[in-house]
Amino acid sequence: MPRVLTSVVAACLLALSPVASSAGSAPSRQLSLDDLARLRTVSDPQVAPDGKWVAYVVGTVNAVKDTHDTDLWMASWDGKQQIRLTSTPDSSERAPKWSPDGRYLAFLATRGDEAEKKKGPQVWLLDRNGGEAQRLTDVKGGVSDYAWSPDGSRLCLVVNDFDPSSDPETMEGWKRKTPPPIVIDRYYFKSDQGGYLTRLYSHLALFDMATKKVEALTTGSTDDQSPAWSPDGKQIAFVSNRTPHPDRNDNTDIFVVEARPGAEARPVTTYPGRDEGQPSWSPDGKWIAYFQADLTKYVEYYQDKLAIVPAAGGTARVLTTALDRAVMGDILWAPDGRSLRVAVEDDRTIYVGQVSAATGAVEKLTTGERTAYAISPRGGEGSLALLESSPAAPPEVYVLEGGKLRQLSHQNDAWLADVRLATTENFSCKAKDGTVVNGIVRKPAGFLAGKKYPTLLIIHGGPNGQDEDAFDFLREWFAANGYVVLAVNYRGSSGRGSAYQKAIFADWGDKEVMDLLAAVDWAVAGGFADPDRLGIGGWSYGGILTDYTIASDTRFKAAMSGASTGFTVALYGVDQYILQYDNEIGPPYDPKSWETYQRIAYPFLHADRIKTPTLFMSGDKDFNVPTVGVEEMYQALKSLDNVPAELVIYPGQHHGLTVPSYIRYRLEKWVGWYDRFIKK
Repeated sequence: MPRVLTSVVAACLLALSPVASSAGSAPSRQLSLDDLARLRTVSDPQVAPDGKWVAYVVGTVNAVKDTHDTDLWMASWDGKQQIRLTSTPDSSERAPKWSPDGRYLAFLATRGDEAEKKKGPQVWLLDRNGGEAQRLTDVKGGVSDYAWSPDGSRLCLVVNDFDPSSDPETMEGWKRKTPPPIVIDRYYFKSDQGGYLTRLYSHLALFDMATKKVEALTTGSTDDQSPAWSPDGKQIAFVSNRTPHPDRNDNTDIFVVEARPGAEARPVTTYPGRDEGQPSWSPDGKWIAYFQADLTKYVEYYQDKLAIVPAAGGTARVLTTALDRAVMGDILWAPDGRSLRVAVEDDRTIYVGQVSAATGAVEKLTTGERTAYAISPRGGEGSLALLESSPAAPPEVYVLEGGKLRQLSHQNDAWLADVRLATTENFSCKAKDGTVVNGIVRKPAGFLAGKKYPTLLIIHGGPNGQDEDAFDFLREWFAANGYVVLAVNYRGSSGRGSAYQKAIFADWGDKEVMDLLAAVDWAVAGGFADPDRLGIGGWSYGGILTDYTIASDTRFKAAMSGASTGFTVALYGVDQYILQYDNEIGPPYDPKSWETYQRIAYPFLHADRIKTPTLFMSGDKDFNVPTVGVEEMYQALKSLDNVPAELVIYPGQHHGLTVPSYIRYRLEKWVGWYDRFIKK
């Protein structure tokens, strides 16, 4: 969620360690906004059962139509062949999964006329021998996920309940173009992408490849997700919250159900917090691996741990208790069942770790200041396909073979050879209370030692997330415009352990600002950040921290606060974080909680202390941090009339902007605002 802050100043340790700079011979030009449409996003590598091919997803921008598109590609394991599998500008393909015999590649897509698209995404099938993709499923409500049975004869689908109100023709008494009222009776009743939540859920269904018949496997007033077949094809593990009041807690468990209609699901985990992730069966079918998070109280501070539980039921074992780092992504068992591989988030990096099933000991399979994640196994030999990114290169598919990484996809090679990127370095500093704070600094291409540069503090959201040693177009854009850019993993960020994450629990707006200002002091003391030309900004919790920082310190000459709020109590029941409010702070009508709400409303209640010209932005359909959050702060500054303020609203946009022209405009407007007040 977004959050809040107070502030302070800090003393820092000068400690730079180089991470990366632009590679290859000197590129010819500076990065521009046109590069937004040139960049390709690579994701979701999937190794074929025979190990000869890797399928993956490539995202592109159509600047003319102002849309995003994703298509399927595949590369041979040796990297010599790159083949585009789909080319449908009006339909994005995602979630590729090979059939067990390797002949077919299934994927999800929404295709067809308007009536067909209203049904939602369906499973499609590409024959590896050639021909057009064929639609497999025809499910009203659509398919959000699926899994092949081990013998390839069936699929387990995650199907969504069909909403009759999305098809007015089925609603008695309502004209075709008049949607009916939305009737709500749930405690948790809205989400950013889901909108207002009625009694519609996702369930598991079995799809027979031969007959095309769909049969319900699970039902009820709960969401069932992440199906995984047992090695013998007789059972399916999945994730669900089947407590008496699932809206009021985050207690998901791992369940197992026989793969036949009418079977009754049984829980195999009993932890009162969140058990999640994609369940993964051991090769012998005796164990199920999954991720164990925290109790509902810490809903926004989760640090997932790797756990295993007997498939027949019994005592679960948490393997990575001593690691104190979050594990993530897919869980891959070694063929002998003696170890598991996962991605591990660790202080600005993500590495692939191998975890002993007996002791929990973790061995790093990748190293260096980079991110390596989204792993997919190559048979039983131990090699992997994965995504890898560094500050100097966007994510591409790599293979990890014999302990070495080798690049497999080359979607952005030509672009990288043409553009100059910033120099990126890691740094550490100390906050006022002695806490070590780590971050990343990007310096413009052609940076000159001894020269003072305008400097921007660009704050990541979350707060449960981290700035990583990975490619970042936003911060590259600022560096290309002559700014030094600071990215700081303040307390509340992930990657530094559970205590570091939970340090801001029920105390939003204090330690984070202390850490952020410490990094600014470090940069100024380093002689390259001009103390008279400082800017600040962020989106979501980064925007909230922007509000708190400028209400606490007047050193910044310009600010951008996106999708934020400075008056938290006004969002109670308006945003999607009711579990956090009630469990971390308490309801605002409780006198014991009211003092906390007043304290964390610091930016709005002390808006008269803000001396920084501020640009506010929001999507008008944002249910994550609704637009009222920026509107209140904007109105306060306009009413005070002490500093310039502007408000930009993006029509039809949720918390994350998706329309390419809006994304481009945001970057252009953001830099223009900084230039106006910092470079004058």
